[in-house]
Amino acid sequence: MSTKLTIGLFGFGVVGQGLNDIIRTKDLNLEIKKIAIKNPEKRRTLPEELFTTDSSIILNDPEINTVVELINDADAAYYIVKTALQKGKNVVSANKKMIAEHLEELLHLQEQYGTSLLYEGAVCGSIPIIRNLEEYYDNELLYSIRGIFNGSSNYILSKTFNDNLDYPTALKQAQDLGFAESNPILDVGGFDAKSKLVIAVSHAYGVLTNPDDVFNMGIQNISPKDIQYAKEKNFKIKLVPTALEFGERQVVLYVIPRMIKPDDFLFNVENEYNGVIVQAAFADQQFFFGKGAGGHPTGSAVLSDIAALRYDYKYEYKKYRLNNAYVQSNDYVLTIYLRYTDDSILNKLDIKEVTERFYSPDFSYVIGKVTLKNLMIHAEELDNADTFIAEIGSGSQQ
Repeated sequence: MSTKLTIGLFGFGVVGQGLNDIIRTKDLNLEIKKIAIKNPEKRRTLPEELFTTDSSIILNDPEINTVVELINDADAAYYIVKTALQKGKNVVSANKKMIAEHLEELLHLQEQYGTSLLYEGAVCGSIPIIRNLEEYYDNELLYSIRGIFNGSSNYILSKTFNDNLDYPTALKQAQDLGFAESNPILDVGGFDAKSKLVIAVSHAYGVLTNPDDVFNMGIQNISPKDIQYAKEKNFKIKLVPTALEFGERQVVLYVIPRMIKPDDFLFNVENEYNGVIVQAAFADQQFFFGKGAGGHPTGSAVLSDIAALRYDYKYEYKKYRLNNAYVQSNDYVLTIYLRYTDDSILNKLDIKEVTERFYSPDFSYVIGKVTLKNLMIHAEELDNADTFIAEIGSGSQQ
């Protein structure tokens, strides 16, 4: 017998409306009692009495046993989720930034108050990667997780490679279609993908880390020369968050553009689609593919979590609770392509084992090995229009 869910919904934007559309097609043991919104003047498709601008009406209503948080503001989302858990309400959230920044605290709040926080919709939209990491791979040794976690940046890269658009034009197109924000740096800079990676790694390896301790470099400085180089070598460039096990129970996490070969599953993941590759000791390599954004794809993941709460489902965080959990480390070496204009960056990064080098007044690049530590130290210097960096090949322990 499933539990009747009385829901307080925060946010009625693209995902909130998508969720409502899906719920209307189902015969589920749940009811949306109240919806908190920011703008009361905006016209809505539902009766006016369902809406409120006062969050306390939902948070203090004893009849509401489930809070669904679907807003963009990470700070406001943190207050809503924390307060709801403390008041004994179960929560479903899709706010990846908030979850990544506060996951350890939210985990302990669930324990303290006997509540459940689910967030499948926060990572890769419609792809059920969190539930699979939590349950299917709970007793697996995972070698790596990597993929395309951000549909906005992937859309832009698809248009530059497949339609020969320049970066500004592809970005504007993504913004017009609603895939990218007016200030797109969270997407194209790799910050959104990093938040999702941090969440996934907590279930895959039991490592809870601060996003600030994870290196990310995005696609915002890509140039036609980089795209030309990739095409000549039969690569595509994708923004790829990566987590992998190496050494003695160490895990490395980073987000960086990557030169992808045609035999890689990610090579054909285009536009707003996401793809996740899990490499496991026993299950071997498995590939998950689906839409990473949009009201209905993300709404379907949110509804999956809501449905699971009807049967008192909780994340168990099994790998986090093991005494032999993994430790995050940046003692890792990557093989990179680096376009540059200032020779001093080569000395600062201390690039080793150079296999390819080209110099001209308007285009210079080098391919060699660099430590992740050095990339993190010089991250600000690497983030400029005259520089672009992408991973090629496999990395190794330092």
